[in-house]
Parts: sequence; structure tokens; C-alpha cells
Amino acid sequence: MLVLPPKLTHDEAPACAYMLQQGLAGQTDTATVVDASALVQFDSSALAVLLECRRESSALGRGFAVKGLPTRLRELAALYGIAGLLPAAP
Repeated sequence: MLVLPPKLTHDEAPACAYMLQQGLAGQTDTATVVDASALVQFDSSALAVLLECRRESSALGRGFAVKGLPTRLRELAALYGIAGLLPAAP
């Protein structure tokens, strides 16, 4: 499972995306699960990072889900019309 940091704003997005990319490369699971439950401070950049992770996971032929997406971020995803691209992990 990949884990997001407590803070993910525009400034942290490039490093976080790189960290997730490295984590994906080291996984052999059939599905990628990103744990977002630690997120406390974020902006729409967090959605961009999650979407990039989803794209890379898909390119590797893996499923994708997000665990613990904060309510405010899920609402932002719905506002942008992308909530369906970030399914909740069981």
C-alpha cells in the first residue's frame, strides 16, 4: 500500500508524485491502493497526484483504489467531475 503524507499541496506535489512512482515500481500487487487517511492539509494538487498515480498504475495493468480519502477532497473530486476515477478501497 502506498501512503500519502499529511500535507500535499502544490509545493509538495512533485516530490509526492515521484515517491508514488517509485513505490509503484517496487510493487508486484495486481492492484494499487493509496492510503490518503493521513492527509490533513491539501489542495487540488492532491487530486492531480492521485490521478497521475492512477494513470501509472493503469499503464502497469493494475487496478487502483484510494483508502481514507478525506471528505473535503472527495467533495472537491466530485466538483471537478472526477470522483469516479478515485474509487474507495474496501
